[in-house]
Amino acid sequence: MPPPRLLVLGHAAHDFVYRVPAIPARPVKVLATGFSECGGGMAANAAVAIARLGGHATYWGRVADDRLGARILDDLAAEGVDVATVRKVPGCRSPVSSILVDESGDRLICSYADPALDPDPGWLPLDRVASYDAVLADVRWPAGSAALLAAARAAGRPALLDADVARPEVLETLSVAATHLLYSEVGLAAMRPGLEPGAALRDVRRPAHTLVGVTLGEAGFLWLDAAGENRVPAPRIEAVDTLAAGDVWHGAFALAIAEHRHVAAAAEFANAAAALKCLKPGGRSGAPTRAELERWLAT
Repeated sequence: MPPPRLLVLGHAAHDFVYRVPAIPARPVKVLATGFSECGGGMAANAAVAIARLGGHATYWGRVADDRLGARILDDLAAEGVDVATVRKVPGCRSPVSSILVDESGDRLICSYADPALDPDPGWLPLDRVASYDAVLADVRWPAGSAALLAAARAAGRPALLDADVARPEVLETLSVAATHLLYSEVGLAAMRPGLEPGAALRDVRRPAHTLVGVTLGEAGFLWLDAAGENRVPAPRIEAVDTLAAGDVWHGAFALAIAEHRHVAAAAEFANAAAALKCLKPGGRSGAPTRAELERWLAT
């Protein structure tokens, strides 16, 4: 049986990662203890995770028509991600991030996305969406994500949204189109401040949603069904680097849904993939392969 085909749309960037003893709480000079570069971006990281875990990943998005944009696409292609349908926008800069990672594995991210990257999604070949087993979109390109999620829903395909921090009106718009609404903890808290996660999920859930859930880091994945709240705990680990762990989680979860796994099994698969990533430094370069993940799950 051929591997599931997944389409991922959204943010791709290049990351400059600095290891530091601690993330500063005030303006100060910091001497890094280590440095690395790697590809980044929510959607791009998820696409790489899918490819490493055995899925067929296609990435749709925008980069600048510059040397950094070419490097971003070359890095994705080297991971086996199909980047044939990516728009290269002239006259602007490709997305970039500078990231501090401390000794406990926590990170501080400063990202730049050029506002000159044309937001118009009119060039997207949405007639191809029905040929994929599932789609995943992030919140960094709202117009493109809204178009893709709506097309996937119309084609009867799972339309997953990585609902991270964004303006409330962006999340409201995208959540209407998604079938699987997957919040980060901070994204859900921003949408429904003051509510505990279960209550917040009940408040954002709509009848058209197949799944509404939230990733809670060390506390695992929480979601709602007709019987109430459900949770799959995260593996207990000593994290080395949490950078890109959420993106790897979303890619692994989307792949598991495309493989027709039950939500609990998909969450266990994704939790394990994110945990394995956290055991390795270097952002998405630490995303596990399918063989690594299956060996870990077996033990």
